Amino acid sequence: MTALDAPRTPRRAFWGDARFLLGVLLIVASVAGVWFVVSAARQTAPAFAAARTIVPGEAITADDLREVDVALGSLGVSYLTPGQLDGDVVATRTIAEGELVPSAAVGDATGSRTTNVVVRSAVEVPSSVDTGSVVEVWAAPLEEGGDYAKPRILVADATVVSVVRDDSMMGGGASAVELVIPRADVAAALAAMADQSALSVVPTAGAGS
Repeated sequence: MTALDAPRTPRRAFWGDARFLLGVLLIVASVAGVWFVVSAARQTAPAFAAARTIVPGEAITADDLREVDVALGSLGVSYLTPGQLDGDVVATRTIAEGELVPSAAVGDATGSRTTNVVVRSAVEVPSSVDTGSVVEVWAAPLEEGGDYAKPRILVADATVVSVVRDDSMMGGGASAVELVIPRADVAAALAAMADQSALSVVPTAGAGS
């Protein structure tokens, strides 16, 4: 018998190779992992978005919100959902129109530390000032003889609810501005209005001019 006639060891089928089976398992696991990630990303849940700009201290009702389906994953607990709109709640900061409403941006109405006042500005309010703008209120006390003292900051942090510009008002270009101010500033604001101080509403630094 020659070397060519020696019996040959039969080769195992490739599908019986352990490395082949391991490779198949890795491919299946990879595909399954990608499918799981994609499926999780597509899962949405209902949340609330602001239907209009809401300012601090303003009561929030269902009419002020619209329900949207969003994919937030683990961040979903940080946003207001339909099941959480119970009782009287107010905004604790400005919520822009279309913004998803964070749970931290609403609070119990009974604990609100702000209130609304209407101020007539003695000077023209810049056109950049609108709902949601943060402004300062300055006051120049009226002195004997009809002169005004040097202006000082009366309210350092107020949020605009609305602005009514009326060129027919005394002084031309004056405006009536509804503001949200801290309750701690209410007494000083009312006193300034009562003693006929000249009040001016101006944007805070960096808020426009």
